[in-house]
Amino acid sequence: MAVLRILIAEDEELTRTILRTRLEVLGHQVVAEASDGLEAVKLAEIHRPEVAIMDIKMPNMDGIEAAR
Repeated sequence: MAVLRILIAEDEELTRTILRTRLEVLGHQVVAEASDGLEAVKLAEIHRPEVAIMDIKMPNMDGIEAAR
């Protein structure tokens, strides 16, 4: 299995932690974590992840808009 570079965008810290832990156990690399859509866009530009896991409802910018 290929190792994926992943960005997690989720406004709830506990959910981000759970996702990070599970992804790392599977051998993937979480390169960034964001708590809102604007932060996710900025971190994606910096870290260039292969995959972004986005919450739909987040403050400042929702996950759908951030994914665009």
